[in-house]
Amino acid sequence: MSRYTVATDGACMRNPGPAGWAWVGEDGRWAAGSLVAGTNNIGELLAVLYAIRDHAEVADLCIQADSMYAINSYRTWMDAHARRGWKTSTGAPTKNADILAELMRARDARRAAGLPDVAFEHVRGHAGHRLNGWADERAVRASHHGDRGLAAVWSSDRGQDLLDVSVDAPKAGEDKTPREG
Repeated sequence: MSRYTVATDGACMRNPGPAGWAWVGEDGRWAAGSLVAGTNNIGELLAVLYAIRDHAEVADLCIQADSMYAINSYRTWMDAHARRGWKTSTGAPTKNADILAELMRARDARRAAGLPDVAFEHVRGHAGHRLNGWADERAVRASHHGDRGLAAVWSSDRGQDLLDVSVDAPKAGEDKTPREG
């Protein structure tokens, strides 16, 4: 596969609280995960991390994200934090340093494989962007699993159905069908 676009999103109930992350691809493939405790920013970063890891073979990977925190963390901030020994510019400990270090490893693995860096596109959340709507739906659904004490990962690559991304994602409360992911 030469070019592939995924949307990523994170969600958190009672930020901090039960959290979720998700990526949804242009072909309906997806992955999502739940955390019993986290933050929205953790969800956003994990969505990007899993999107990169799950598409390690894609030469031209484009990630659409509604989180400038996730985009800026990947593009600029994680390297600066690492150079400062995982401290912010004010000397405070860097939040989410463990995830940022994993993102750096994923980026460096792409570079070592001769692949270009991931391209990012900022999209407005909750503004009618179809893939972002699906990523949000999956991340929110995952955060509800976290609220029930379940930390897990679901994926269309692990037996879950593909999503029909030719239609909009259901709005909260519209889809009453029980599903695992």
